[in-house]
Amino acid sequence: MELFDWIVLVTALAAVVIYGIRKSRNIYSSDNFLAGKRDLPWWTIGLSVMATQASAITFLSTPGQGYFDGMQFVQFYFGMPIAMIFLVIFILPVYYSLKVTTAYEYLEERFDLRMRTLTAGLFLIQRGVAASISIYAPSIILCAVFGWNLALTNFLMALFVVLYTTTGGSAAVSRTQELQMTIMLSGLVLAFVLVLNQLPEGVGLTEAWQIAGATGKTQAVDWSFDWNDRYNFWSGVLGATFLFLSYFGTDQSQVGRYLSGKSLRESRIGLLFNGFIKIPMQFLVLSVGVMVYVFYQFNAPPLHFNQVNRAKVAGTAQEIPFERLETRNDSLFLQKQNLLEGLAADMRAGKSEIPEQTRIQLQELDQARKDLRADAQEIVKEVNPLGDPNDKDFVFINFILQYIPTGLAGLMLAMIFCASWSTTASELSALTATSVSDIYRRSINPGQDDDHYFRMSRWFNVGWGVFIVIFATYADLFDNLIQAVNMIGSIFYGTILGVFFTAFFLKQVKGRAVFWAAVIAQIIVIYMFFFVDKNAYLWYNPLGCGLVMGMSWLLQQLANRAA
Repeated sequence: MELFDWIVLVTALAAVVIYGIRKSRNIYSSDNFLAGKRDLPWWTIGLSVMATQASAITFLSTPGQGYFDGMQFVQFYFGMPIAMIFLVIFILPVYYSLKVTTAYEYLEERFDLRMRTLTAGLFLIQRGVAASISIYAPSIILCAVFGWNLALTNFLMALFVVLYTTTGGSAAVSRTQELQMTIMLSGLVLAFVLVLNQLPEGVGLTEAWQIAGATGKTQAVDWSFDWNDRYNFWSGVLGATFLFLSYFGTDQSQVGRYLSGKSLRESRIGLLFNGFIKIPMQFLVLSVGVMVYVFYQFNAPPLHFNQVNRAKVAGTAQEIPFERLETRNDSLFLQKQNLLEGLAADMRAGKSEIPEQTRIQLQELDQARKDLRADAQEIVKEVNPLGDPNDKDFVFINFILQYIPTGLAGLMLAMIFCASWSTTASELSALTATSVSDIYRRSINPGQDDDHYFRMSRWFNVGWGVFIVIFATYADLFDNLIQAVNMIGSIFYGTILGVFFTAFFLKQVKGRAVFWAAVIAQIIVIYMFFFVDKNAYLWYNPLGCGLVMGMSWLLQQLANRAA
């Protein structure tokens, strides 16, 4: 990057930190620190909820998902509007009537302290790990691209988030997310426009979409049912709906966002806003990846986008086989370029349809390149068995640094940093609120004055910041970063949602029955995830929920009979 890019990046990030600190002054109580002043309008709630979910993983990993797999990942979000409607009707009124700080307070009132502690503990485990990934995701990629030290990058990524969240608590999180979301959405639209402007003359949006469609990149909906298929219509509408119900209804990182609203009505509108805007936004993010794919049909793509992996192959016995693959990759690109030059000429002449023979040739060339990439990944894995051979998460950052004009590249990186900070800030706030309200103040050290809990809230915030930095430094990449977060969530969310659904809808079930049902269900889900099928992780959300509800009802019936 050029000097001007660094100036743009630093200026944007400094503005976020200063804005957050100024907007969250006059926080002097533990309640205001943990839950904000409960005065947010619906648009701040909506943007805050969106920013919490739209992590750096969204802007680094999702375009890579679109580049390689097309638009099908958008199906993952089909269940979100359903989940939002359900939550605003059934769940939000309960939280507002009880005036809770965390979602888990309700469980003590409905069941007992043991259930509050169990669900809070499950949340702290999965959200602490997820927060580490939200820091690790951009750090590992930036380190690979710029050669930075991972531990230092993780520290710097977390330092400024800890600074403004420790200063202003939940209010600082929500207020900074207004500005962060503005930067993210602006950067996203700008990225889409810049990719289109890089395409050859005569190849506009319509033509680019046709070229992508020729290789199946534009297919957004898959109606087939397959348990092992991560993303189809049914897994999105059924499996993901339960994931979103749990995430937005029971995960404190989201619950804390809309409990800061100034009224039930404002929170409802904010959640509905998120539910119906998220799908178009995700469609846009994936479309950026698809357009980058089209761009690389006219510009030579590297065989492997992670240049650190490529550098490790150099000087080994596998370098010559890798170079042969690169030569074949270049040959395939020239064949495709000749084909596309003729196609672009036809498009400039007004011919809108792609001939069937051309479509078949494009698909064959695309499949041949996929085979070459798979061979290259095998070599990378052989050279570095402990490393990650996948390079999906490096596609977009490579495009930004090589082809985006000076200044705008800095803005693109600012978008990635803002996305990381927005998610991490919400997660830190939620981890702190849950630790203090549900564990420390309730079970470890009750009965202290508010000044004590206010000070401890800040210390817990710093402590969780240290934890996520340490955990992130020793983490490993998954197949795809955005899938990693969803996988981790799916291990725990079904059980947590089952506990809440039992509390809301099975009024006759008591604490002891649901406690043991939750423990058994969690063990079953963990076993199935690690020893049966990881790819079916979306289905573990309804499975975990159903197991808790079914077993808790059965255990309660047995207990009633025994009595």
